[in-house]
Parts: sequence; C-alpha cells; structure tokens
Amino acid sequence: MAELFTVQNLFTLGMLVFLQAVLGFDNLLYISLESKRVPEDKQQYVRRVGIGLAIILRIVLLVVVLQAIDMFQAPFITIPHGTPFIEGAFNVHAAIVLAGGAFIVHTAFKEISHMLSIDHLDHEVGGDGGGRSVGVAIAWIVAMNLVFSFDSILSAIALTKVVPVMATAILISGVLMMLLADHVAEFLKRNRMYEVLGLFILLIVGVMLLSEGGHLAHLHLFGQPVEAMSKTTFYFSIAILVIVDIAQGRYQKKLDLERAHGEH
Repeated sequence: MAELFTVQNLFTLGMLVFLQAVLGFDNLLYISLESKRVPEDKQQYVRRVGIGLAIILRIVLLVVVLQAIDMFQAPFITIPHGTPFIEGAFNVHAAIVLAGGAFIVHTAFKEISHMLSIDHLDHEVGGDGGGRSVGVAIAWIVAMNLVFSFDSILSAIALTKVVPVMATAILISGVLMMLLADHVAEFLKRNRMYEVLGLFILLIVGVMLLSEGGHLAHLHLFGQPVEAMSKTTFYFSIAILVIVDIAQGRYQKKLDLERAHGEH
C-alpha cells in the first residue's frame, strides 16, 4: 500500500485530477442545464445524486475498459470501401461517442428553438417549470457523464496502469464537480442571458464529439475523411463565443444608456 504514495504516483494523480477537471468542463455545463428542468427544490438533489452515481459507474467503466479494451476498439460494423456516400468501421468507443454527440446536438438545437419560441416565453430553458422528472434527469446526467468519461479514462490509462491512482483521481474530480455544479447552476440562474452562451457551447461540444466519433470509426462521407476537431480549435471557439458575448452585452448596455438619455 505504501508504494502507492510514491512521488511518481502522486505526480500522476495530480495530472489525472487536472485532466479530469479540464475535460469535465462541458460535462459540468450539461449537468447544470439538465438539472434546471426539474422543480427548483429538487435541482441540487438531482445534481448531487446524478454526479454521485456517475462517479461509481465511472470507476466501474474504468475496470471494464481495462479488462476489455480490445473489445472497445474492435469494429462490430464495417461499411466497406467503395460503398456510395459512406464507409467506415464502427467500434463500441466510436458508437458511444457518436451517440453522445448526436444527443447533445439535438438537445442544444431543441433548447435554443424552445428558448426563441414565442409560445413558450413562460417556460424558458433553465426555467423552473419542472418539465422533466427527477429520475429521468438523473438518468441523463449519469448517461452523459459516462459519454464524457471515455476520453478521460483512455487518457488516464495512457498515463498509468495503477488502478487505485486512477480511481482516486475519479473520486477527487467527482467531488470537485459536485461542489462546482451548484455554483455553475446558481450563476446561470442569476445571469439568464448566459444560458444562450451555454447552449451554443454545448452545441460545439456535440459537434466535437461527432467529429471525434467519426474519426474513431474511420468514417468517410462522400469520399472525404471525417477529422476530429482538435482541442485547440475547440477551446479557441469557446473563447471567441465568450468574447463576442461580453462585447455584445457591453454594447447593449451602451445602447440602453443612450436610449434612456434620449428619452430624457
């Protein structure tokens, strides 16, 4: 047991916690938006139970991936070369990432259109209308957490083969996520305009997962390979969205002040 606390293992643990935190940003955003679909008095409960169950299942997934990593990489559906319009080789990893990306893109588009709909002004995204049951919300949080976990788990396996170190990193990052989820949800509640920014970030996350899943499946569409969106491109896109949102907010305040001054 003492050999687990070597300098190398402690350094690896720190790296894994940092990695989980960076890769968990989009997951945290999804959790905050999903929990807002249940009644307000149940939102914190949904976040904490969902993340708690996800931590347990993430450790289970870690063990499963370690035992059956070849199975996750072996194709189970192959569309041969020369097939019109599409070709590729789908494995379990690619299928899960593609399904998660498609679901997130669908969710983002649905919520954006719902937000802009005049017929639903009283039930905006993030409102307290209780549009989803507690059990369903928890199930979606757990399911999407596992989708987001694949990259971090595979990255962890590349860094170390010591299971206790990886499991400890998952526990620490899960506790941090549980603490931060309440703050993110409260921030979005106080600053409703940022929900629009959050949904578009979620949309980019979905596109990134679709591109990554297509790359993992060696997918070719109309003869062109699907390339994974690089993390640099992803974070640059997020930075641009945030800058545009801040600039637009300040310009809107300036226009409001000019309008108020003109009325006087």
